[in-house]
Amino acid sequence: MPGTKASTAAEARDQDRRKTILRAAVEVFARKGYHGCRIADVAREAGVAYGLVYHYFKNKEELLQLVFETGWGGFMSRIRDAAEANAPLEQKIRRIAQVAFEAYRIDPRGVRVLVLEFARSPSTGEANRRTAFAEVLGVITRMFERARARGELRAGLEPALCAAMLFGSVEMSLTGFVMGLLDPRESGLLAHAQEQLTSLFLDGARATPEDGRWKKDRSAPRLKTVKRS
Repeated sequence: MPGTKASTAAEARDQDRRKTILRAAVEVFARKGYHGCRIADVAREAGVAYGLVYHYFKNKEELLQLVFETGWGGFMSRIRDAAEANAPLEQKIRRIAQVAFEAYRIDPRGVRVLVLEFARSPSTGEANRRTAFAEVLGVITRMFERARARGELRAGLEPALCAAMLFGSVEMSLTGFVMGLLDPRESGLLAHAQEQLTSLFLDGARATPEDGRWKKDRSAPRLKTVKRS
């Protein structure tokens, strides 16, 4: 039907415009930061009229939130796939590091926004950050719990602490590149950083033959789960 075709075309056009504006927002947030960004800057970057941005988005707070949801959603999906794969712990840790560094290689500006604007900016809200970090730490903690049950984790290590340390290492490594403290243009540095992080973590977390007694070891503290209201 003609009306249906016209409606479908209009919906497709709206989706394309939203994607164009969101991509422009990533570019501007990465370049100017959230507080230095204006809606006019986003409109100019997207090549659209100033008012059209407000037609699709209420304000720049909503833009940042949607930029985060899009970027973080894809990142979390790949992290979950890696952590829940039917594979040894070593392969899972290597894959998690690969996911993070690949994200930076493919979309450095998007990662910059996630690391600097969402993770550290007060404008994004403590509740949003807490929910996001709780999600990723929960997934990785369960990965280490399963590894401990299979005897892959070194005796005496607490899975929740392992998860926080692994994710913290990944985040701070990326922060070094995002802030220009490490130069991603330097030959092989990104790949070396990924391998070094993985090797350092595995050397400390991987069970050794002497850890065959791990099932009898009760020296590791059991962390209490913090209940959220």
